[in-house]
Amino acid sequence: MTRGHGPTVRRRRLASELRRLRDQAGLTIDEVGEKLECSASKISRIETGHVGVTPRDARDLLELYGVRGDEQEALVQLAREARKRGWWHAYNEVFTGTFVGLEADASSLYAFQALLVPGLLQTERYARTVIRAMRPTAPDTDIERRVAARMERQQLLRDPTPPEYWAIVDEAVLHRMVGGADVMAEQLARMAELAQLPHVTIQVVPFEAGAHPGMEGPFLILGFPEQADSDVVYVDSTSSGLYLEEEVDVRRYSLMFDHLRAAALKPDDSVEVIAEAGRRYEPATTTQQDKE
Repeated sequence: MTRGHGPTVRRRRLASELRRLRDQAGLTIDEVGEKLECSASKISRIETGHVGVTPRDARDLLELYGVRGDEQEALVQLAREARKRGWWHAYNEVFTGTFVGLEADASSLYAFQALLVPGLLQTERYARTVIRAMRPTAPDTDIERRVAARMERQQLLRDPTPPEYWAIVDEAVLHRMVGGADVMAEQLARMAELAQLPHVTIQVVPFEAGAHPGMEGPFLILGFPEQADSDVVYVDSTSSGLYLEEEVDVRRYSLMFDHLRAAALKPDDSVEVIAEAGRRYEPATTTQQDKE
């Protein structure tokens, strides 16, 4: 898949363009709603990308804004393409919002996690343990559905044209026992293995680094190949996530990530620390002499 050409990014691009064209036409959201006999809140949701826009609605808006001819047809076609369903629609009950669609279209993903292994790097058993811990009252069917969705997400790193993925984790992630020693040994071996992929970089912020910018919490910076699609910061939480698109916010988190990269061990040293931590979880080999 070509990065930046999925339905979620197209919807975001169309929303931005419709907002720009309304401003250019000198119309307020209320005036547009009144002229098209619809609610102002509908226009607002369209312009923020919270809802899709039908080709019919797109054409009506563009006519109102004085956009015709080839430019109108190109934007109406963009509206059609933005309504296509991605693979994640099969997991609508698991994935809310636009996160997975943006992730699938990004050309770069810069992630920081202080407490657990980032989702794209998790093994199935580690993911199941984490999801169960976060949803202790959920039925098993819900847990398994979420695990399956997370495993599906991970195909992104095996895509023929994968994004650049750079993950930084606090050293605490390597020592927090999740699911038992065998689960941790498998998980850290997986991280060390994925770090060998040319588009994947993993770094560890050691305990010796002391206080660091990532202590505020986990975040992900999503970058896109087209200049028209600005970068997005996703600030994660257990129940929901916050999207930051203002340039000042993206710049602040990009600077935080740069500071974390500087505080972390070099990539090769990080992989060795991860592998060494994984080996400590492996059961000790008992020799015949020990038995005697």
